[in-house]
Amino acid sequence: MDVRSDRIRESSRAALEDRDLQRALGRAGPLLKSMRNAGMATLDRPEALRERAHAVKRETMARLDEMLTLLESRIKEQGGQVHWARSADEANRVILELARKNRARSVVKGKSMATEEIGVNDALSRSGIDVFETDLGEFIIQLAGEPPSHIAAPAIHKTRQQVSALFARHFGAEPTDSIPEMTRFARRILRERFLAADMGITGVNFAVASTGTIVLFENEGNIRLTTSLPRTHVAVMGMEKVIPTLEDLDVFLRLLGRSATGQKLPSYVSLLNGPRRTGERDGPEAFHLVILDNGRTRILGDPELRETLYCIKCSACLSFCPVYLQIGGHAYGWAYSGPIGSVLTPQLVDRKRACDLPYACTLCGACAEVCPVKIDLPRLMVALRRRYQESPEWPGPSSRVERAGMELYAKALEHPALYRLVSRLARIVQVPFRRGDRLVHLPPPFKGWAAHRAVRPLPPRPFHSRSAGSPGHPEEVEDE
Repeated sequence: MDVRSDRIRESSRAALEDRDLQRALGRAGPLLKSMRNAGMATLDRPEALRERAHAVKRETMARLDEMLTLLESRIKEQGGQVHWARSADEANRVILELARKNRARSVVKGKSMATEEIGVNDALSRSGIDVFETDLGEFIIQLAGEPPSHIAAPAIHKTRQQVSALFARHFGAEPTDSIPEMTRFARRILRERFLAADMGITGVNFAVASTGTIVLFENEGNIRLTTSLPRTHVAVMGMEKVIPTLEDLDVFLRLLGRSATGQKLPSYVSLLNGPRRTGERDGPEAFHLVILDNGRTRILGDPELRETLYCIKCSACLSFCPVYLQIGGHAYGWAYSGPIGSVLTPQLVDRKRACDLPYACTLCGACAEVCPVKIDLPRLMVALRRRYQESPEWPGPSSRVERAGMELYAKALEHPALYRLVSRLARIVQVPFRRGDRLVHLPPPFKGWAAHRAVRPLPPRPFHSRSAGSPGHPEEVEDE
C-alpha cells in the first residue's frame, strides 16, 4: 500500500497542463452530472431514501462486529471460506496462498477498488502469476500501466485516440476512432483470458449478513464470467461493505446505479451464495471471501470520522467536484480520488504522505449534496484539517504566508472596525487589476489562486451597505 510522496499541488499543475486530460474531463464532467441528476429524478422520494441509507450505514457501523460475524457464519454454512486480513500485505498473502494452493497461473479480475487499495495485481505478478483486468476501463488502464482515475469510470481520463493507440501498440490492432469497434476487439481478447483463467478475483459492492450473499454490480457481464468460469472465486471486501438484510439491499439498489451512472439498475446485478452446489451447472468449485481491515477499525473507533465508512463507492462526489473535474484522479496519488479520496486516504496511509489531500477542496458542498448516503464530506475535510493544524508532530501543509493570511482574516472577523478597514483597502488595491467583472494578473500569493479560476472583484459597496435602506434594516451601515 503506497501513496505517491509528491504533493497534490505539484501533481495538479501537471494535470492542468495536460491538454488530452483536460479535453477528456471537459467532456465527461457534464455527462456524468446530467446522468446522475436524471437518474435520481426518477425516484419518488429521493431524500427520504438517502436518509434511510444513511441510517442503515450508521446502525451497521454501530454493530459491525456482530454483522461481520454473522456474515462469516452464513458463508461457511453455504460451503464458502472466510479470511480476515488486518493489512494489505496480509490480504495479498492470503490471495497468493490460495492461488498457489489451486495451482493458478492465470487470474482474471473484475473491477475492484479494494484490490487497487492493496495492490493485488503487483503481488501476484511478482510471483509469476498472470493477472488480467476484465472491465473494459480497467483493461485499458492496465495496458497503459496506470491506476484508475475514477471509481466508476477508471479510464475517464483517456481519449478514444489514446485507447486506439494502446490497442495498436499491444496487439497490433488497426487504428480506429470507432468506440464499438474497439469494444469488439477488446471482447475478443478478453474472452480468451476468461477461458484460460484458473482463478477469478472480484470486489464486493455489498455483503448481506443475514443470508451470506455477496452482491456485485456491473454493466459488461465480465464479472459474471469472472465468478463462474474459473475453478476458484476470491472476493475482496472492505469490512464496511456489509449490510444487515436483503430489505436493506433494496435501498442501496435504488441509489447506487442512479448515483454512479444514472441507471435505475446496472445491466447485471449478481447475488452469489457460496460455491457451486451439487447439481448446479455454473459457478466456481470454491469460494473465498477476504474481509479487509487495513485501517478501517481505526476509523470505526473515531466518532468524529466514522462517517467515512458509510461510503458505497458510487463516485457521485467525484463527478460533481470542481477540483476533481479540473485535475482528474491521478493527481490524488492513490487508489481513491476526489472528495472521498481526500478524506479516506489520509486515514488509511501515513498522514504525512497524504497531508495535502484534505486541502484539495473548496468546501463548496457539492459532494455532500449528491452523496447517496448523505456523508458530510466537507465536515470531515475540515475535521482533518483541524487535526493537522493541532498536531505537534505534523502541523499540516499550509505555507507560512497562508497561515498568516488566515490568522489576519480571523482577527478581522472578530473586530468589525478592522474588517471595515481591510475591506476599504482591498477595494482600493484591486483597482489596477480589475478588468470588467474579473481580477487579472494578480501578484503572489494570489497569482496561483487566479491562474485557473475567475476571481471576482469586491463590489463598490458591500452587501450590508446596499441593503441598509431595506425594511428591517433601518440603520445605515457604512461598511461591513
